[in-house]
Amino acid sequence: MINEIKKDAKSRMQKSTESLQSAFSKIRTGRAHPSILDAVRVDYYGSEMPISQVANVNVEDARTLAVVPWEKSMVQKVEKAIMTSDLGLNPATNGTVIRVPMPALTEETRKNYTRQARAEAEQARVAVRNVRRDANSDVKALLKQKEISEDEERQTEDEIQKLTDGFIAEIDKLLEQKEHDLMQV
Repeated sequence: MINEIKKDAKSRMQKSTESLQSAFSKIRTGRAHPSILDAVRVDYYGSEMPISQVANVNVEDARTLAVVPWEKSMVQKVEKAIMTSDLGLNPATNGTVIRVPMPALTEETRKNYTRQARAEAEQARVAVRNVRRDANSDVKALLKQKEISEDEERQTEDEIQKLTDGFIAEIDKLLEQKEHDLMQV
């Protein structure tokens, strides 16, 4: 029973860090990266599809993405979807290739993105702590039902705390790396 609680806590904490990494990939740095367009959805014959399912997204150079729709008829729809996304990008079409230049980040924009990254990291930390709280309450419930001893309870809570500390350290490392990427000119 205790092992199941620890295993569940670990998988939920892992999901929190994966969610943070996904959120960080949406915060753009000055460099072009295909994951920037992951949130863009394109109307494909009446259904909303991720851009990666209707076009090839490649890095052309450090500041330009090249988007090549698989069907010629989709060029205008893909371009419109990129324009209307809240990413602040202005695509330019050249035949069947849509080039998306990444605007240079100003100091103010970098600071705003850094603030946003810190907020995302704090949400991930809170999520990890909530998982710890849930796991500890499950352990206390087992103690109340006299399925485990007080020593086992203390030992399990210590192990859960170590797990929590490890994931929070990983979140801090991810945040530090993202801040470094954002502030790099």
